[in-house]
Amino acid sequence: MSLGKIEEGKVQIHPTLFNLKDQLQLIINEIGPILKSGQQISYSHNGNNQATLDLSLLRNIMINLISNASKFSNEGAGIHVSSKIPKENISLLVRDEGLGIGDDDKKHLFERLFRGKNVINIQGTGLGLHIVSKYIELMKGSVDVESELEKGTIFNIKCNL
Repeated sequence: MSLGKIEEGKVQIHPTLFNLKDQLQLIINEIGPILKSGQQISYSHNGNNQATLDLSLLRNIMINLISNASKFSNEGAGIHVSSKIPKENISLLVRDEGLGIGDDDKKHLFERLFRGKNVINIQGTGLGLHIVSKYIELMKGSVDVESELEKGTIFNIKCNL
């Protein structure tokens, strides 16, 4: 349903002022019960706490990235989330210690229905990262991915305030 609305141009951005650190901590607390055994999320924040973004889109982005970090990592693996508001932009980072993404798959990662070669046995639709990329685009942001097979993945999001 979200994807259809995005593609039809019906998703409207509703920026609001909120405490980024508090909201990310709430999201992390909500995700806690779905983590695999022994997985833990560490969170750090630097800079100003006040952000003006669409909180609903931000929640969807972070829930998707953090839940993926859990899904594609083994039991007991760490998930690291950080946020930073230095001045006029926001930087969000989600890092896992999971399967990683092969170089051939990275270029297709945000395509609709794409699933990496090394995740065939893990449940998913191939829509989550596509939707994440569209939400980030709607907020005039960007996302970079660094990954190495069997070492993990880093999603780095930047948005202007």
